[in-house]
Amino acid sequence: MSLVPMSDILTKANEEGYAVGGFNMNNLEALQAIIEAAEEENSPVILQASEGAIRYIDMEYAVAMAKAAGEKASVPVAFHLDHGGSFEKVIQCIRNGFSSVMIDGSELPFEENIALTNKVIEAASAVGVSVEAELGMLGGAEDDKEVEDQDATLTNPEEAVEFVDKTGVDALAVAIGTAHGVYKGEPELDFERLDNINQKVAVPLVLHGASGVSDEDIAEAIELGINKINVNTAFQQAFTAKTRQVLEDPDVYDPRKICGPSREAMKEKVIEKIRLFGSHNKA
Repeated sequence: MSLVPMSDILTKANEEGYAVGGFNMNNLEALQAIIEAAEEENSPVILQASEGAIRYIDMEYAVAMAKAAGEKASVPVAFHLDHGGSFEKVIQCIRNGFSSVMIDGSELPFEENIALTNKVIEAASAVGVSVEAELGMLGGAEDDKEVEDQDATLTNPEEAVEFVDKTGVDALAVAIGTAHGVYKGEPELDFERLDNINQKVAVPLVLHGASGVSDEDIAEAIELGINKINVNTAFQQAFTAKTRQVLEDPDVYDPRKICGPSREAMKEKVIEKIRLFGSHNKA
């Protein structure tokens, strides 16, 4: 099947009370690991590329790989821009074939975030592309951008209501205490805030920075309305740990014998997350 809008996947997840993984593709092996895991688990999947990944892979290569995966896959696959930083970048991705985009206006004043999101929605909806936006700001590192913990801001539930009412966005990423990258301590999620937001808005909610969050906290977040969960760092760690292990043998030099086992290690981690999120057999 061809790539599908993310909204097709998340509407069902929202109705049935589970979450779907937003898994980042940083190279071919990551793409293969994500798609193979989703097919084995009969799970829909949101294949993501950040601006940094697009620069690394090249736009044309990234889109061609994702389209090939979507056409070959037996499960629904959305191809999503993760943390689009500008209207221009989002439009470039839409024109090149992304089926979903995120516009991240979380650093902007509230009204400017709304205006930018609506500008993206107007362009995206005309071609059937779904849109994710963010309200509140996570700490930690995402690509080359780092937000200090003291600059992170949690999502205001009343602002979330106004934001959704004024934009009609397909999915809303909320800040409830998670962070991008590797955690410096134990993450403390504000479940009361999440529950409040979920009671007030009807759109699917998104949790970024899930690597390092306990399985128990993830399960509670899903119970309280999270329908999309982004994972990247945990997969990178699994891939790299296996690569280091393989390279302990000085006679190994074939990239396929290095990257192949690393891809399998990442695939196992993707399967683990799919089962945790509850999207197994939901394709």
